[in-house]
Amino acid sequence: MDAPALTLRPAAPADIGAVMAIERSPEYELCVGRSEEAEHRAMLDSPSHAYRLGIGAGGAIEAFAILRGLGDVHANLYLKRVAVARPGQGLGTAFLGLVLDEAFGRMGAERFYLDCFADNARAQAAYRKLGMSRDGVLRQAYRLGDGTRVDLVMMAILKSEWEGRRES
Repeated sequence: MDAPALTLRPAAPADIGAVMAIERSPEYELCVGRSEEAEHRAMLDSPSHAYRLGIGAGGAIEAFAILRGLGDVHANLYLKRVAVARPGQGLGTAFLGLVLDEAFGRMGAERFYLDCFADNARAQAAYRKLGMSRDGVLRQAYRLGDGTRVDLVMMAILKSEWEGRRES
């Protein structure tokens, strides 16, 4: 099934409620981080962060991404968080493609990277579909609410790799 068309736009303070609703969806409890409103407001105001929204044809917020590292002297841009309102419909891959276009375009990134839980196979498959490679594992780098420590998989894509994919 084809993913619905999305447009990309920066988030505004009025969008924080929609972002929080998506990140608190029950299916994301163990795979998407959550922030309180004050933290979202601080990140939204920070010059090193960018929030991007995927807007559906009807104007609804269908996805969001939080990027960190704007202005990094090494031109590395980190995907802090990404989530879609309706997982499993191709929205995430389509949305992240738009985010990558902007990251390597207007935002001037040379390297785009992220980490995700080692057992989150669906996310890793989506990232590989976009051309990201597995850069390694951060062993027991994340502590869950119950104190259990889990591995994070590091993945990245370079501007030259993204541009090569877009040309072919």
